This record gives sequence, C-alpha cells and structure tokens, in this order.
Amino acid sequence: MRLFACDNCDQVVHFDNRHCVRCNHRLGFLPDDLCVHSLEPRDEMQWQFVARPERRIRFCANAGLDICNWLLADEDPHDFCIACRHNRLVPNTGTQDGIARWRRISQAQRHLFYSLLRWNLPHPDREEDPVGGLVFDFLEDTVQNDGNILPAMTGHEEGLIAIRAAEADDATREQARTMMNEPYRTLLGHFRHEAGHFVWNKLVRDRNGLDAFRAVFADERQDYGAALQNHYVNGPPFGWQESFISAYASSHPWEDFAECFAHYLHIVDTLETARAFGIAIDPRGHEEMASEVDFNPYRAESAEQLVSAWVPLSVAINAIQRSMGQPDSYPFVLSRAVVAKLEYLHKLIQVASAMSRKAAA
Repeated sequence: MRLFACDNCDQVVHFDNRHCVRCNHRLGFLPDDLCVHSLEPRDEMQWQFVARPERRIRFCANAGLDICNWLLADEDPHDFCIACRHNRLVPNTGTQDGIARWRRISQAQRHLFYSLLRWNLPHPDREEDPVGGLVFDFLEDTVQNDGNILPAMTGHEEGLIAIRAAEADDATREQARTMMNEPYRTLLGHFRHEAGHFVWNKLVRDRNGLDAFRAVFADERQDYGAALQNHYVNGPPFGWQESFISAYASSHPWEDFAECFAHYLHIVDTLETARAFGIAIDPRGHEEMASEVDFNPYRAESAEQLVSAWVPLSVAINAIQRSMGQPDSYPFVLSRAVVAKLEYLHKLIQVASAMSRKAAA
C-alpha cells in the first residue's frame, strides 16, 4: 500500500486515515484516482476537495457508522461506494461488537478492492451481473437450542463470497487457525483467497483459459467435494511443500489457484508498502540477501522480479517479528513450482489489466 499526503498541509497520511493528524482536515479515499484527499464540508451531505474546490463529492453511506471512508461523485446514483455496494448481508449494527466487527471486516475488504482497482480487474456487482456478480455475505454464527455455537462458513459460490463475521475477533480467528493447523489466518487473507475463486471464474473459465490453467495447476474437473474430504481426513500429500504454497493448496486445483492469488496480492501490496517507505535490505556480509524495491510492484515485469525482491524482505520482516517475540509474518516458502504458478498469475492479471485499460481508453 502506497503512502499519501494531505492536500492541505502535506502531512503523510495513510490509506485508512480519517483525519490528518497535523491539520485535522477530513480525509476520504476516491476510487476514481486511487488517492486519499483532504476535504472541506459544503453542507450536511456534500464535501469538496481542498485542492479542487469545484469538485463535489460525498461519502459512502457507511461513513455514518465510521465503517468506510471512501468517496463517490455527487452525481453517482448509488448510496454506497464501489466496494460497499457489493455487500448483501452485513454484521449486526445493533450492538457495539457488531459495529466493531464490521469496521475490521470493511477495512480488509477495502484493501482487497484497492488491488482489484489498481489492476482494473473485473468486479461486476449483482446489479451488473445478476448471476455471477461479486457479492458479500458477512455471516453471524448460529446459537443452537442447547447453547452450542454453530460457526458460519467462509467460502465462495459463483461470485457469492461468505465471510464468517466472528473471525473479525482476534480470539475467534486464532482458535480457528489452531484448529485448522494453519500457520497464518487473517481477514484480509480470507478476502484475497475467496476473491481468487471469483477471479478464476472471470479470467480463466469465462475467457476460455482452461487449457493454460490445467498445464500449470492440473485438471480442476476432479471431484471437488471428494478432494476436500480427502484433504481433511488424510491431510496433504507427502512432500507437498515442493509444489504448493500451503497444505490447503494441495487439496484441489481451484484451491491452489485461490491460495496463489492471495499470496500474489500479499506480495505485491507489501512490496508497494516497502517501496513507499524506501525500505532496502542490505545485510553486511550477506550480499546475496540485498534487495530494494525500485520498481512499481503493480507493473512488475515478471513474478521472478517480485519474488527476488520479496524473499529478502520477508526474511527480514520475519526476523524483526521474532525479535519482538511475535510469530513470522510470512511463514511460507516459495518453491520453484510455486514461482511458476505465480508467473502464470502475473501474466493472467497483467493481460486482463491491459485489456481493461484499452477498453476504457
């Protein structure tokens, strides 16, 4: 994630900031130009840019509960921003816990949409695509008559992404991570993984790219339900680390693609953050680990370029985490087989991005 600057005082501001810490101007993110802007009020609903007073904008309807800080053009017929308008079921706003959950969920969702918008990847909502458009349900757990809790399931089905709302709570998410024997589990990871299934539909299946996909990820026509059952009963195959980014990726080609898509976004977004802060890795006596993000990760030449910068950076981040007594931020190994899958994804995304830019020109 890049850094931004307050239009009024040039203070550094961040993607999720609501106010400038120096001049206290209200801040909002405009998806049209992917920038955070300083704002001044015109009336109860309308705002204007400090830098462009003639431009009239308003906040997403979810700004009222401090759920969202994204903006819409004043003439936009929608009440919700380009991310929130994809939501169908939202957490309970009748309680402070529900509002707090939704805030954390929305933060992760906006980070996902930032990447989708940076690449101009397709993200039709159900108004534009009633059958396969992207829509989110944030599901509450079910309390049974005996008091036991039946957890809501996170998953994807033909554009519908379900996220268990309770996983916005750190304790619940950590309990789930431990039960699933996962090295890593975050809300943003859920969004990126499940979005990977949606992207597969739009960029692979719907664009007749199955042969190229199968050449890298294997044949997805194998029974999906049986493959997952086998994974949960018997675990991953021996030596899965040589070919897959995670144990779950080994369960089925669809999950392999979704996991790789999530990691591709992890890598690109974190490298953009490192670039914004000018971070360079240059350990003395270990020149082979030197790295500097001197390119735009969203326009990288190849996955190899991304990985070459990512490995030293992730090793350094993990070492810093250990120095603070924290678990590794990136507890994964990128084998040559995984890098080949990331290269496939890189080309898929860059081609789709170029097509979208050309269509919009």
